[in-house]
Amino acid sequence: MNLFAEVKGTIIKGFAIYLFLKAAFLSGFLTEYIQQIIIYALLVIIVAEGLNVIYGYTGQFSLGHAAFYGIGAYLSGLLTKVLNIGEPILLIPCVVISGLLSGIVAYLIGLPILKLRDDFLAIATLGFGTLVRVLFDNSDRLLEVFGGSRGFSGIPKLTNLEVTLFFAIVFLIATRNLIESSYGLFLKSIKEDELASISIGVPTPRMKLLAFTYGCFLAGCGGALYANLYCFLHPSNFDILKSIDFLIIVIIGGMGSIEGTIYASLLWVMFIEGLRIVLPAEILDLRWVFIPIFLILIMMFRPEGLMVRKK
Repeated sequence: MNLFAEVKGTIIKGFAIYLFLKAAFLSGFLTEYIQQIIIYALLVIIVAEGLNVIYGYTGQFSLGHAAFYGIGAYLSGLLTKVLNIGEPILLIPCVVISGLLSGIVAYLIGLPILKLRDDFLAIATLGFGTLVRVLFDNSDRLLEVFGGSRGFSGIPKLTNLEVTLFFAIVFLIATRNLIESSYGLFLKSIKEDELASISIGVPTPRMKLLAFTYGCFLAGCGGALYANLYCFLHPSNFDILKSIDFLIIVIIGGMGSIEGTIYASLLWVMFIEGLRIVLPAEILDLRWVFIPIFLILIMMFRPEGLMVRKK
């Protein structure tokens, strides 16, 4: 009964947010650039929640999240461009298919590498992320349409507020249900003490693979929305720095906090893009000075995350 009430409450809140944003979009109060940033922030929530399941709840230190984000982006770009899709509603199956491919790749990659832990797992996922980045750089040898290091252009602009908010709400509900289920208890126990979890019968390899696959599925779906929002993809969009962006969001919001990840995603995107608007073009690179200072202050005064209470 409580679960139904929470789902109902999330849907009502999502619908209220949609009405507010739609009214702001139609009123002309927000420029097209600001509208695009808001939609981008919503898809970042989806991708960051995926990493939150992997790292925040299960404790698997992954540095290859951007690789699965890129896989979903490139597949969605290919599908929508080749099939000449022109309606946003038809983007929904493309997003799901793109997410499934990322999830399948994550499952196959996870079978061997999830036997590793901590820093060793981070290095393995970092290596996979670098491998995918190199594949994107040379993707034109597979299909000319990908463009390789020149970039993948000509992708139809299909991502809008309705589609993005729909996926954000659905995945937030699914993630909350997963975490509050018995599987979620298994994931949390693995993070706290994997050996103790094994000793009481928790199927840790299966649970770690489940979390990794689900989190990368969300990353692929977010990547698909990204491809059809900006209509251009470049391999540099999916390098290690992008993985670190998502990792920072999870840490800032508080590891193992769904609400914290939501607020941190919005804060991070608005902070990055806000500096782009505020700072003059000639000193725009100074934002990469302000951002580390911001992170240092957070780690000094709120190391547990902005949305997590101190124990």
